[in-house]
Amino acid sequence: MTRSGSEATTRTPSAWERRLPRVPGFAEWPAAGSPKEEGKALRKRVPRRAHAALDPDAARPDAVRAVEESNRGRIPELVPMRIGRMAATPFAFLRGTAGLMAYDLARTPTTRIGAQICGDAHAANFGLYGDARGGLVIDLNDFDETVRGPWEWDLKRLAASLVLAGREAGADEDACRRAAHDAVGAYRRTMRLLAKLPVLDAWNAIADEELVSHTDAHDLLGTLERVSEKARANTSGRFAARSTEPTEDGGRRFVDAPPVLRRVPDAEAAAVAASLEQYLTTLPDDRLPLLARHAVHDVAFRVVGTGSVGTRSYVVLLLDHRGEALVLQVKEARPSALVPHLVTAGFETPSAEHEGRRVVLGQKRMQVVSDILLGWTTVEGRPFQVRQFRNRKGSVDPTALTTDQMDDYARMTGALLARAHSHSADPRLIAGYCGKSEELDEAVAAFAVAYADRTEADHADLVTAVRAGRIAAEPGV
Repeated sequence: MTRSGSEATTRTPSAWERRLPRVPGFAEWPAAGSPKEEGKALRKRVPRRAHAALDPDAARPDAVRAVEESNRGRIPELVPMRIGRMAATPFAFLRGTAGLMAYDLARTPTTRIGAQICGDAHAANFGLYGDARGGLVIDLNDFDETVRGPWEWDLKRLAASLVLAGREAGADEDACRRAAHDAVGAYRRTMRLLAKLPVLDAWNAIADEELVSHTDAHDLLGTLERVSEKARANTSGRFAARSTEPTEDGGRRFVDAPPVLRRVPDAEAAAVAASLEQYLTTLPDDRLPLLARHAVHDVAFRVVGTGSVGTRSYVVLLLDHRGEALVLQVKEARPSALVPHLVTAGFETPSAEHEGRRVVLGQKRMQVVSDILLGWTTVEGRPFQVRQFRNRKGSVDPTALTTDQMDDYARMTGALLARAHSHSADPRLIAGYCGKSEELDEAVAAFAVAYADRTEADHADLVTAVRAGRIAAEPGV
């Protein structure tokens, strides 16, 4: 956690300190200073109203060029699919341009309070997934860009995405702005709540059955129930039943389903399968007997979501002694798009020894419950993350919500984001800065509307470039 303020003054050691030495990695006692007061003091350096700012920048990269730069290192034949998805709507464009927004955010005010941030906390990156006991958890669920950085960046990206999603859903401008405003309000109130709780309670806070009532998201109940129903059926077994066929030896193999799923040459499949040996070394020992009871049967290439299209991503079919399937996803982990912009915002550039490890550890730092099979590996020199595929995952499409549901969804995601940040940043510090008033809510909502306007202009530039033949796109894939 990055803190501002004066250095602690010299004081006489307490009786407790004279008896026991200070243990590195644990808090001091008595506590030195007040995180809440430190947070309040930060308002003098960065007034909360300053977060409304989105100044023009003459040096800002051309949006189309920024998209082209983000395509470097991706599989060339898949890039037009990515462009086609991004060109569909301004919200889809935002989903594929975390790096461009990070450039813009780095030039806005920050408190320099550090947290493990998602880096891509837009409204479609929250969803349901299964826990180890068969229950469903709702949380952030995409961490490709995760890094230690300014907590404000996640909050502003969420708010701007809600405005764009609301516009796409046909909501009026007041409703879109209110969704952004209320997401920030829920973040602020949740952080204040967490700051008041015992640390262990705050760490495990917001159980699913309490989340709707905590955020007053009752209009969203029916949608969440429908999504939950679908998520429970969204399993490895169901995917394998639809995407594989029997083999002569009694096993199964993937079936081509272009352009999303395709078989790969034997050498490529063997390299992915061999990498699972390294993956096992990244798991806790108690997970190993589970995987030891599954055999590796096949590997295929499977295209992933908008921001990741063009990266290398595989599905690995495992079968147990009964022929029941467990599918792993082995997904390329590229450097976070936020890294080049952290220094501008006053943060250190992280040195990731392995990008897959960065993603996995970042995810575990932010979620209350994570996939028990999260790990990482290397395939032919490239870093990958490994996780369960179709682990009862489900998501709410924010562009398909009614106005009342959008506001509920905004409050729910704002609360989830606050809880995720509280694992790595002291909630007392952020809560002290955010305060009781709606000043921060109003400022970030104003930023969100302005950034949504900028994103619509960027999206229009991309569409123009596609129509002019400057950049190739495959629509409707």
